[in-house]
Amino acid sequence: MMGGESETRGKPIRCRAAISRELGEPLVMEEVMVAPPMAGEVRIRIICTSLCHSDITFWKLKVPPACFPRILGHEAVGVVESVGENVSEVEEGDRVLPTLIPECGECKGCRWEKSNLCSKFPFEVSHFMPRNKSSRFTDLNGQILYHFVHVSSFSEYTVVDIANITKIDPAIPPNKACLFSCGVSTGVGAAWRTADVEKGSTVVIFGLGAIGLAVAAGSKLCGASRIIGVDINPEKFEIAKKFGVTQFVNSRDCGGKPVSQVIVEMTDGGADYCFECVGFASIVLDAFASCRKGGGKTIILGVDRPDATLSLNSFEMLHHGKTVMGSFFGGLKPKSHIPILLQRFMDKELNVDNFITHEMKFEDINKAFDLLIQGKCLRCVMWMDK
Repeated sequence: MMGGESETRGKPIRCRAAISRELGEPLVMEEVMVAPPMAGEVRIRIICTSLCHSDITFWKLKVPPACFPRILGHEAVGVVESVGENVSEVEEGDRVLPTLIPECGECKGCRWEKSNLCSKFPFEVSHFMPRNKSSRFTDLNGQILYHFVHVSSFSEYTVVDIANITKIDPAIPPNKACLFSCGVSTGVGAAWRTADVEKGSTVVIFGLGAIGLAVAAGSKLCGASRIIGVDINPEKFEIAKKFGVTQFVNSRDCGGKPVSQVIVEMTDGGADYCFECVGFASIVLDAFASCRKGGGKTIILGVDRPDATLSLNSFEMLHHGKTVMGSFFGGLKPKSHIPILLQRFMDKELNVDNFITHEMKFEDINKAFDLLIQGKCLRCVMWMDK
């Protein structure tokens, strides 16, 4: 930047990107061309990005909306390099978070307090930009590279619609800020916005990965008195204590009882809130059975296969007064609610330090994939310039 202006404004930028060219194969680090932003779009220089399980899911997905070659990545923080026409919300040099869901602020969905689903730009795992259905990425041979959930942060530069951009305080450390672009916001938001966990309530979390631990942090923030973690890996229990989990159940070691029976006995009739953070329909059923009668809520956060279905007993739904809820992005409106969470982080009410188990250079991204697949990390932050 010179004189407040971007030297690259209006020009294609050549930079590095980690491209998913074939299903399940290591990402390929290549130089790509990133086109200037069109109307309503922002071009961002990524500072750092982290790896989420959703990236893994689509990296190995065999059916649509899978597509290749694609630039994955959706949890990141960056700096505005340039803006397209009709963009006044941010300007060059602003620190921003790109998010997979939009908030246009104008449509019925955005104006409704209870919804975080924008109807002007409905969420889809699209290959392209939302306004004109085209890509801003090509490789050096001119081949189109596809976008991923409107972010594509595994590139030194990316183009994102302004509806998917949240401006943040540049004082927030980038490696912490990027976590709020997806994982932390999703988990904390699920407890805060979707479930509306009350002070003194009992919470059960199925799956103690990064999302489950973010739910624990959010439940603690809301004042839950008991937070029970359920997982098949007891090695996760010690670190989960740092996020507020108070009791643990190894679902593979329940003495021959169903895990739901163990939970019901522990909680004298069932938990107030059960969160499914794994992505299996069978675990949703376990969570539902673990909720108390007369108001117990089951909240689904785990991403299952696109064709997965749920089968619940309608008699039990009616006569036991239980609720099953989906929680997409924690029920948060990005522009409205992420700044609130960031302020709570800055006020030291919400600690996210323990989510970051690894930090590395961008070129080591395949090592980050290996760590996450092997269950050896929560969040691996990759820096573009280190």
